[in-house]
Amino acid sequence: MTQVVLGENEGIDSALRRFKRQVSKAGILADLRSHRHFETPLEKRKRKETLARRNRRYR
Repeated sequence: MTQVVLGENEGIDSALRRFKRQVSKAGILADLRSHRHFETPLEKRKRKETLARRNRRYR
């Protein structure tokens, strides 16, 4: 679980920015998207393209 502790004179904007950075570093949103049931056609196409790119690189 990602947590952000506010500093004494820290604004909410900078704390929110830090939180978003920690969430993206932890890969929480990417993991959430991969576990969803429905995948939009755009997401499906992008996933297939990255998979094909990976397969080409390692062969």
